[in-house]
Amino acid sequence: MRIGISTGCLYPSDTGRSLDLLMNEGFRIFEIFFNTFSEIEPDYLNLLFNRATQFNAEICSVHPFTSSFESFLLFSGYEKRFLDGLGFYEMYFRTAKRIGADKVVLHGLQDCFASAISEEEYFRRFAMLSERAGQYGIKLLQENVYKFRCNDPEFIKKMIKNIPNHVGFVLDVKQALMAGIEPSEMALLMGERLRHIHISDRDENGKCVLPGKGCADLAGFIRTLESIGYNGDIIIEVYRSSFGSIGELWDSYCWLKEINGRCSK
Repeated sequence: MRIGISTGCLYPSDTGRSLDLLMNEGFRIFEIFFNTFSEIEPDYLNLLFNRATQFNAEICSVHPFTSSFESFLLFSGYEKRFLDGLGFYEMYFRTAKRIGADKVVLHGLQDCFASAISEEEYFRRFAMLSERAGQYGIKLLQENVYKFRCNDPEFIKKMIKNIPNHVGFVLDVKQALMAGIEPSEMALLMGERLRHIHISDRDENGKCVLPGKGCADLAGFIRTLESIGYNGDIIIEVYRSSFGSIGELWDSYCWLKEINGRCSK
């Protein structure tokens, strides 16, 4: 399993600057968290890709900046808006391909959103989005997000049962912990459909902190990933308030590398 980092850790620093800072620190595997429309224009994408290439770095995944808008755009009761949204999200699939990534993260439908669609309709739309992503060689991944429909283990089971040829998952450790679910349990539930990890830790007060700075059983979590044959990336994703200096991010990376090495023996 490779260890990488999200540029979102340095938000609200400009995405390109965040990439540069993290590469200078030593990171080489990235998820790019885009923050605005101009960042998915060809010139900006070429800049990101060229900079990553100069550092022999790899961009493995893309996180849309419209995640909080997906309930309205993709999963409301208004079919025509979904079809337009499908075309809009194709932009992210093209973006990912342009910078060498093969995964795009989806949050989906918020619990509090007054949507008229059924679970079956959600699955149909996800499958359509997944098919469109596949045309670009991209895998669309459903993330377990607190207070979203995909946070419910039963909903995840139904996704696997109803659209087995389309569903893949991102497991976000902090989101699972906020929901009171052990990350290892979520990993076992997602099983062979687990494609990507967002990792963090939490302190005794429940605050999100860097891996190795809290009390979550991350060693046990990585052992669980080993047991189910997970061989994807583990991406450090925390808030800017979760750490002080950028050097702390590298310390956390080194801690994860050591833990991963121990658990792989």
